[in-house]
Amino acid sequence: MKIDVQQIKQRFGIIGNNAALNRAIDVALQVASTDLAVLITGESGVGKETFPQIIHQNSPRKHGQYIAVNCGAIPEGTIDSELFGHEKGSFTGALADRKGYFEVADGGTIFLDEVGELPIPTQARLLRVLETGEFIKVGSSKVQKTNVRIVAATNVNLVEAVRNGKFREDLYYRLSTVPILVPPLRDRGDDTILLFRKFANDCAEKYRMPTVRLDEQARELLLAYRWPGNVRELKNVTERLSVIEESRDITADVLKLYLPDINMEKYPVLVKTENEQKSFANEREILYQVLFDMRKDVNDLKKLVHDIIGGNVPVVPVAAGEQPYQPHPHPIQSMPVHEDIQDTDEYEEEAMSLEDVEKEMIRKALERHGGRRKNAASDLKISERTLYRKIKEYNLE
Repeated sequence: MKIDVQQIKQRFGIIGNNAALNRAIDVALQVASTDLAVLITGESGVGKETFPQIIHQNSPRKHGQYIAVNCGAIPEGTIDSELFGHEKGSFTGALADRKGYFEVADGGTIFLDEVGELPIPTQARLLRVLETGEFIKVGSSKVQKTNVRIVAATNVNLVEAVRNGKFREDLYYRLSTVPILVPPLRDRGDDTILLFRKFANDCAEKYRMPTVRLDEQARELLLAYRWPGNVRELKNVTERLSVIEESRDITADVLKLYLPDINMEKYPVLVKTENEQKSFANEREILYQVLFDMRKDVNDLKKLVHDIIGGNVPVVPVAAGEQPYQPHPHPIQSMPVHEDIQDTDEYEEEAMSLEDVEKEMIRKALERHGGRRKNAASDLKISERTLYRKIKEYNLE
């Protein structure tokens, strides 16, 4: 019996009628009965994690193990052990033999989320599994076999990562035998309204309150906003509206309070064009530039105060026949200027380097979350492994 797309959407709670979304679900169903590797791509928050489950549950392996692994959340030094296992005594802390995910999931499916975060040596091990079904535990010389279906997902542009030497080209082609692209929310049209209603109804049922509703202008705003956080962001906004707002009728003015300004030009990180795919690094550089501009404004203000204290106020030009404005002496101007502050250059603070700003942002994020790296990484919008590496790099442990 052929399972259609609508049945799958009902079973897995997928809301929407967008053609690209339906196509992605259909491809997942078509490939489920095979053992081909699948690579699911799409922006963060679009719901990529649902598709490996669709593939597994509609495959001959559905009674086997299904293991989801977040490759970006495992420190680089332990990821080989997590995936492939280790022998007792193979490294400090290896007090017993340990089975890796590829051994545990034999006969089932492994979902490798954020596969673009895998270190190069681990990529070579993964390629061997894909090509031969063989792997070797850390600290062992014995070759073991496994029969697993691999489904991977990433929000990283792997073609660019290959070009930059951060991802193996041969592994990319092995993983992307069947590519599935999950569309961003901004391209799904009226699905945004359907999802809002679904999340609003869920929240109302959970907290036993009336459902929030959008007026016409609020619906137009919901469709106009670009949703950089995709479905995850929409759910967050809907839940906050439901809990915080007393009125159940939401206007555009109220909705604006829960959305970043979609017309902001000074902070382009919040406004993305159709073809623009900004990486976190680029967004971070924009944030740094904003911080530097603010710092320059503060330094300019300090210099102006110093000029006023020193009596170096510029004369304002006046028309012929008028008397120039003479300000009354200010008590501060009559005070002697301490020789330690006579040189205005001492008021100019050196601009912080990008590394200094990054280090400070990481330090403050860790403080805010009581040292919990997972929460800090989420706050900074980076993977746990990247945060782990930066902590070691800046000696923040």
